[in-house]
Amino acid sequence: MFDELSAKLESAFSRLRGRGVLSDADIKEGLREIRRVLLEADVNFQLTREFLERVEKKAVGVSQLRTVSPAQQLVKIVHDELTTMLGERREGLKLSSVPPTVVMMVGLQGSGKTTTAAKLARRLKGEGRQVRLIAADVYRPAAIDQLETLGRELDVPVYADRTTTDVVKIATAGLDQARRARDRVVLVDTAGRLQIDDDMMAELVRLKHAIHPDEILLVADGMTGQDAVRIAQGFDQKLGVTGVILTKMDGDARGGAALSIYGVTKKPIKFVGVGEKPDALEDFHPDRMAGRILQQGDIVTLVEKAQTAFDAEAAKKLEKKVRKEGMDLNDFLAAMKQIEKLGPLEGVLKLLPGVNTKMLKQAKQADPRRMKHMEAIVLSMTMDERRNPETMNGSRRARVAKGSGRPISEVNRLLEQFREMKKMMKRATAGGGMPRGLFGGMR
Repeated sequence: MFDELSAKLESAFSRLRGRGVLSDADIKEGLREIRRVLLEADVNFQLTREFLERVEKKAVGVSQLRTVSPAQQLVKIVHDELTTMLGERREGLKLSSVPPTVVMMVGLQGSGKTTTAAKLARRLKGEGRQVRLIAADVYRPAAIDQLETLGRELDVPVYADRTTTDVVKIATAGLDQARRARDRVVLVDTAGRLQIDDDMMAELVRLKHAIHPDEILLVADGMTGQDAVRIAQGFDQKLGVTGVILTKMDGDARGGAALSIYGVTKKPIKFVGVGEKPDALEDFHPDRMAGRILQQGDIVTLVEKAQTAFDAEAAKKLEKKVRKEGMDLNDFLAAMKQIEKLGPLEGVLKLLPGVNTKMLKQAKQADPRRMKHMEAIVLSMTMDERRNPETMNGSRRARVAKGSGRPISEVNRLLEQFREMKKMMKRATAGGGMPRGLFGGMR
């Protein structure tokens, strides 16, 4: 997400940082470069112009600064304006005070409506809310089957009626069932088309008037750039969309849709889909996303991911053991497995400040089986070797390499990584606290 945009913006700012003292001409040149980068990222032309006007207005006098690096101050201004462009602040799902909250999912065919409805259901269920899905897409072949399959996997009830194609009848009957079951949230999966047409919109308008949804969420394919913006405008004009979910953002390196959709429609992006898995749906925070785009990281999201992914009980036990007895290779392997739950290394690195494009490229090229290889190496050691890694001399390393089927260079690298982590843990415990989100983040 935003890889291409981030790399180009970082390149523009690095040239400015290299000059130390900036002249007004340098700043104007930098803004011209930012303009080019945004337009290449498929950001709306009018929004780009307005964005740069605001940045230029705030940048007046930046070149005269002495207490703060002018380039860093310009980055701060761009960050603030990117946050504004993306929606200023996080807007979550609006839940009705009188349940059930009714959410109508709309969008074109192929945007990922059905899978996104299931992802949202999973998230809401994880928050302790009783959820129901209604299969109101009666046109796409196997749409009902797909939703029912996803519902079974998530243990979320799905209301469907194959005896009729009247979506209003299906949705109202599903809502009646939801009220009887005292469900808290109902997600209505509606039909899409390959393009916006009058028949589809008329049906959605009838459905809206029948079920009175609390939210109408447009599910839009983020990879379609400005098309996604035009689609959002079309749906909003007819239905009054309350928010947007951008899908396939893990495959969109430019980010033009995300950077344009709020500015053009004034409808907040509420979630972004970042993968195929059921949990690959993230809250959209404009300020955090601006930080990611400018490669400033997103530590808050990383900690939130850790709190969701890590086994709290195992983390506490591991922390207690490390504090009392120190770290050995068994603990190292357990820690690495916890970190692996956060997802691919590349995705984790993007949330850390100061990680550049080169490091991300190296992470992308890393062998996804690396964790399995590390486990094979550790498990090829004796229990005494795992507890006392300092005993690992040349002959022992050769034996472990042969037993694990990995080159001796990988054995050496793992032992070096272990020593580095051990130093880090020692510094942390000496300072009175373990690194939050690794072991101590579950408290």
